[in-house]
Amino acid sequence: MVRPTLLAVSHGTDDADGARAIADLVAQVAAHLPDVEVRSAFVDVQQPEARDALAAIEGPVVVVPLLLSSGFPVFHDLHGMVADRMDAIVADPLGPDPRLAQVLAQRLSGASDHPVILAIAGSHGPRSVTDAEDMAALLHTHLGRPVHLASLAALEPDLPTALAAHPGAVVSTYLLARGALFDLAVRHSSGRSLTMPLLNGISVPEPLIALVIARYEDAAARLANDDVPACTAELAG
Repeated sequence: MVRPTLLAVSHGTDDADGARAIADLVAQVAAHLPDVEVRSAFVDVQQPEARDALAAIEGPVVVVPLLLSSGFPVFHDLHGMVADRMDAIVADPLGPDPRLAQVLAQRLSGASDHPVILAIAGSHGPRSVTDAEDMAALLHTHLGRPVHLASLAALEPDLPTALAAHPGAVVSTYLLARGALFDLAVRHSSGRSLTMPLLNGISVPEPLIALVIARYEDAAARLANDDVPACTAELAG
């Protein structure tokens, strides 16, 4: 039986290093799934756009959001574009997940005694806020030390406010790859310790590869069982 195509959808970035790092992640996922066709698409900035990429695929598809929370792109853009296809399903976003906490902790290995500011992209969506809080809790459990949230866009407290409130903290960058938000974090964190994003452009963390594959396998099983998520059914109706 032919396995569903894995359509990996990221936000998109005009940062060459960030785009290359995400492409490396998709390539590693494809190498670990030799019996699955793996393609890339984007919500914004890069091509192909997710909707166009989906339309070009014949047969079953699992759309895997390379996104860290259940924000607007997941529950509007991606679920919306599969609403009229019974052979397509959207997997859960990557975060929150203990495997992301593992990678974040690896990035923080040189600052083991300091509290942490988890710098998130930020979104007003209630799902995104809950996801960010849950990710901070997972990182706190993994590290065993305080983890404070700060937003790079949209939410309070913003990163400068958090840095002022926690002068001894290091900044853990909760972004998938380099881009405009990482550049903003660098500017705000001048003189303070700041980690690289989950994809640092040097190597692709094994836990992140495993997470993408797990999201695909879970959604593929639901698709095979005709278990269409309620939010997709609502959009379709």
